[in-house]
Amino acid sequence: MAETPKETQSPIQGNVMFYQKPIPLNKDAHAGFGVKQIEKPFAFMEKSHFVPLTAPEFGQASTSCPIIFAGPERAPLAVLGIRADENLFVENGIYNPDFYLPNFARRYPFVLAGDNQNDRFVVCVDESAECVTKNAPDQPFFNGDEASPFTKEAFEFLQNFERDRQATQLMVDRFKALDLFEQKEMNFQGNNADGSLAEKQKIADYFAITDERLRALDDKTIKEFVGNGYMAVAHAHIISLGNWQRLVNMTLRRTAAEQAAK
Repeated sequence: MAETPKETQSPIQGNVMFYQKPIPLNKDAHAGFGVKQIEKPFAFMEKSHFVPLTAPEFGQASTSCPIIFAGPERAPLAVLGIRADENLFVENGIYNPDFYLPNFARRYPFVLAGDNQNDRFVVCVDESAECVTKNAPDQPFFNGDEASPFTKEAFEFLQNFERDRQATQLMVDRFKALDLFEQKEMNFQGNNADGSLAEKQKIADYFAITDERLRALDDKTIKEFVGNGYMAVAHAHIISLGNWQRLVNMTLRRTAAEQAAK
């Protein structure tokens, strides 16, 4: 289990998506604290149109949304919307249960933070989260001096997530070393009110793995990729890109509903 320090100063440096006030979790500072059920449990992510993803999630996520690689680090992301500040899978604070929910969001309000000075990870909780309360929580963080079963389960989830994150970074580094990424862009062209084609709009610039580059790998590398699961991950990513049209359709429906409501 990750350790929890006595001090309450957060070891997290910079901004972490979703988290406003991540504080190390410990029994002295958080006695009586826990989480409660709230009406809009996923309101915290309703303006995030992408969420980081780990390699073991690619298979499930590929059935719901495009999976892309972004930036110089080729960070894998689940794309949940095509307009800034709009998550198409969250409505009125509720995540659509028909689609895959990434573990990055599932772990909220908990997060692991690296304590470089002591070479360890510490468990933090976002005290600003609406679900975190000191007033008769449904799930307390601690039972006396011991972490509650709920908290122990959350710790285990965080540890598994961190393991998956590190393994994903090794995979991405391998893909980069083999030059498997190609720069891509997604464009959308709708219709004007008179039925004519509207001006083409760029939705996203991103990096993708292509079938051509995978097929060009030598037999030894292909065997390696099949054995360590990288080939399955790459194929899930390629298949997921067919979901761009789903996001376009969802956006058009939401836009039409917004205009009808005016």
